Amino acid sequence: MTDVDVVVVGAGLSGLSAARAVVAAGRSVVVLEARDRVAGRNHGQVLDNGVPIEMGGQWVGPTQTAVLGLVEELGLELFPGYVDGDGVTIYRGNVTRYGDWSFGLDAQTGAEVGRMVGRLEELARTVSLSSPWLTDRAAELDSMTVAEWVRAGTDHQGAIAFWDTLVPGLLCAEPHEVSLLHFLFYVKSGDSLKTLFSTAGGAQDARVVGGTHQISERMAAELGDVVRLGCRVHSIHQDDRGVRVSYEGGEIRAANAIVSLPPALAGRLHYAPPLPPARDALTQQMPMGSVIKIQVVYDTPFWRQDGLNGVVMSMDDALSVTADNSPPDASCGIIVGFFEGEHARRAGALGVEQRRKLALDMLVKAFGPKAAEPVEYVEKDWTAEEFTRGCYGGRLGAGVWTQFGSALAEPCGRIHWAGSETSDIWNGYMDGAVRSGRRAAAEILDDATT
Repeated sequence: MTDVDVVVVGAGLSGLSAARAVVAAGRSVVVLEARDRVAGRNHGQVLDNGVPIEMGGQWVGPTQTAVLGLVEELGLELFPGYVDGDGVTIYRGNVTRYGDWSFGLDAQTGAEVGRMVGRLEELARTVSLSSPWLTDRAAELDSMTVAEWVRAGTDHQGAIAFWDTLVPGLLCAEPHEVSLLHFLFYVKSGDSLKTLFSTAGGAQDARVVGGTHQISERMAAELGDVVRLGCRVHSIHQDDRGVRVSYEGGEIRAANAIVSLPPALAGRLHYAPPLPPARDALTQQMPMGSVIKIQVVYDTPFWRQDGLNGVVMSMDDALSVTADNSPPDASCGIIVGFFEGEHARRAGALGVEQRRKLALDMLVKAFGPKAAEPVEYVEKDWTAEEFTRGCYGGRLGAGVWTQFGSALAEPCGRIHWAGSETSDIWNGYMDGAVRSGRRAAAEILDDATT
């Protein structure tokens, strides 16, 4: 005897998308969420001046059709990222403005980076998105890290510094922590490297008016009381009749379960019978990225008057990437920035005021003395979040894709897996999360109709 047809663990974009698909098919569902809120790695906050900001995932791009369709369906609106003016690159103490694709790099460094980007894109096109472990030369590509590939391909220090900044900017992990095959897969899943780091027309093209957390909140409102907050799941038992999901405060019986947690957290649940060895090994080797997201608030977006667009890439500083995050009406100026990878881990050991100083020191270099006087500074250390333990997503080190990658999205009996890490399109992004939830629900629904 089951209580519902499907129980979903996690009320982020993937879990709620899965539940929505189950309900649309006329089946019953319960969603169990450990937090006291929905939206997972999307998290809204309001500044002292009343302006809403996002402390989690925030940008969407034009090829992210799944999440864009959902935004429209739920009645939310978008506004474009600010792109007018020059970007800034900081390297070896030099502050360089640029208004093209040079990234402020000198001609020799730019040429070397361009050559390597072209080579990386060639390799990425060879990767199988559905089965990366079956890619031609998969064993070779998976045997080395991104750092090894970079250093084998160049001894140009400026080019190395560029990759050492870019990779953490995308994955919140250091180049030596990421398999080359995984990086190639990630790049192809997001269209191209250019798409991933672009604003207009790229992954940072637009934002949701009022914040991306509203996507999950509106889905949860539609689903109603089937979404249960404060329900921390600790074990899943399954047999040939169904699953029994136990959480603090009760248990739910269902025909099938969808676990939408990141693999690193999904691996901490107790399963009976135990998961297959490959799946368990995968969860032990897919840690979350390390990132602290900050928002620095000013009375006005003063950098715009100086012809700057707020985008900074610093190869010298702990705060390595920033962008203009001001509201659509420019009623105040906001710079969003990120401590990522090793910088995030080191900054996480400091106090808030020390991190604030690190951030402001970099912003003064990029924007001048006005940057030293914000009206508000807020931050979120995602590595410290109990039910996330890092962002933007999980990563695979050398050898993991070819040894255990096939277990990433493969159902284990009646347990199915969702989450942005399991998507082959826009892996690690909100669009990938939505796709993964729908895919997991379809696995169950298709099986039930055969």
